[in-house]
Amino acid sequence: MYRTHTCGELRKENEGQTVTLSGWVHRRRDHGELIFIDLRDRYGLTQIVFNPAENKEAHRIAEEARSEFVLKVVGKVSVRPAGGENKDIATGGIEVSIESAEILNRAKTPPFEIDQNKEVNEETRLKYRYLDLRKDRMKNNIVFRHKFIKRLRDLMDERGFCEVETPMLMKGTPEGSREFIVPARLYPGTFYVLPQSPQQLKQLLMVAGMDRYFQIARCFRDEDSRGDRQPEFTQMDLEMSFVEEEDIMSLNEEVLTQLLKELVPEKEIMSTPFPRLTWHEAMSRFGTDKPDMRFGMEIVDVSDLVKACGFQVFTGALQNGGVVKCLRVEGGAEFSRKEIDDMTEIAKVYGAKGLAYVTLAEDGIKGPITKFFKEEELAALVERCSAKTGDIVFFAADEFEVACNALGYVRLACGDRFNLRDPNKLALLWVIDFPLFEYSKEENRLASAHHPFTSPKLDQIDMLDTDPRTVLAKAYDIAMNGSEIGGGSIRIHSPEVQKKIFEVLGISEVEIERRFGHLLEAFSYGAPPHGGIAWGLDRILMLLRDEPNIREVIAFPKDSKAKDLLTGAPSSLPEAAVREMHIKTIEKQA
Repeated sequence: MYRTHTCGELRKENEGQTVTLSGWVHRRRDHGELIFIDLRDRYGLTQIVFNPAENKEAHRIAEEARSEFVLKVVGKVSVRPAGGENKDIATGGIEVSIESAEILNRAKTPPFEIDQNKEVNEETRLKYRYLDLRKDRMKNNIVFRHKFIKRLRDLMDERGFCEVETPMLMKGTPEGSREFIVPARLYPGTFYVLPQSPQQLKQLLMVAGMDRYFQIARCFRDEDSRGDRQPEFTQMDLEMSFVEEEDIMSLNEEVLTQLLKELVPEKEIMSTPFPRLTWHEAMSRFGTDKPDMRFGMEIVDVSDLVKACGFQVFTGALQNGGVVKCLRVEGGAEFSRKEIDDMTEIAKVYGAKGLAYVTLAEDGIKGPITKFFKEEELAALVERCSAKTGDIVFFAADEFEVACNALGYVRLACGDRFNLRDPNKLALLWVIDFPLFEYSKEENRLASAHHPFTSPKLDQIDMLDTDPRTVLAKAYDIAMNGSEIGGGSIRIHSPEVQKKIFEVLGISEVEIERRFGHLLEAFSYGAPPHGGIAWGLDRILMLLRDEPNIREVIAFPKDSKAKDLLTGAPSSLPEAAVREMHIKTIEKQA
């Protein structure tokens, strides 16, 4: 028997019991004759004591043991003497006097200290992930992930949802991102792809009459990694029949609220029911379709106030159909020149040509652009954005989305500068009424803002022929603390409307049939009105655990370059295996 108890289980009530424990040497302290070891497993730590007067052989093993050795010990539980308790751990009121010990496995010196909270290079952590997972931070994140998903499954089951597993090997029907391609050995020259999402399959389940489906789904996108993205990720996928937007949004809000109250009760949900903003309102006021509502600092439109000013940057933008927006930052007059330059660089990264600004000093309004304005024009700007002495006001002049987006990221940077983004507050909201299409400058064509299966507003279907760029979608995203954590829509269930959307997107008849013929045919057999949503579970968990990126809540993630440093993937294959798949590799040209 390797253990009668775990290393986090024993209490004062176990005094006098003879127990068997197994675990890793977390910390070893040699006090001359007595040797103390903190023995660790997933459940906690137990202090064990080796006294040569009681067992010389066990004491000899303790002398030999080092960090991360795996031990099995047998001993008697005793209550620690007064003053000797460790109130920081659950087992801190007891210790185990060891009667026999066995080294189950030795360990090399780890590349980093498991028992310390020192910063470790991420590359090293990922290469030795099995050691990194021994640390409390990672262990607790993975256990929390399990509890969150377990409770989520229960809540969905209680609401009549059926979990259905959908295939990992699918037909390639690109939905906006690159797909991972899998050669089909039995069918030379053909390929499967790994799913970007179960989107079409869950819609087909609605055609099949499943009515309420969900899945904890693995999804794959062959795109560059970022802090909140991975090439493979997990989402909670949901689809419902005979529903409208309100049905889906209210159910998701109910489930998510219950999860948060049960699993992170220490965090404050700032508003229930969750506020709702249209896409245009969110962009106009916060510069993003996933606004962080933990603080104010709203963007204001001043286009009408500057149209006759002498500043060509502003008037030129307006003449080209753009806007002039401003952001008032309370207390920002204290910004150094470098801080203002840093804010300008942030705006440039997100498409703006630069930032104009004025500061409100005790002796008046200051700034490089004040010479272009009359006194009453400056007074009107200050009044519009409610600025006061001690504030700075930033301006962006450009196309609507560029100006909003640039100031939106400056807003977030200013929020961080003044510590306004409290991690213990959860600000959730719905963003609705998205544009159905967006214009891709790179491809010089319309593209789906979400995906091509999203239903347009029913009273705007006729506009698909005349003015598709103004059509709104029956779509909804949910954001939390400035991150999109879920998105969904009412789907198209009419084969005629679905085909029309493909045509607006410039997909040829041949391509429609090749890529989506199976879906259109399914719709012709009676598809119910349906809709759904997907939650980005990794991103939700990242936010709830106050982690800087999603790699910290995934057991075995890829690095920022989509590589698996632990196993060395991706890697080459033996030439025979490549030939058997009927593919060739091409050397990259220098």
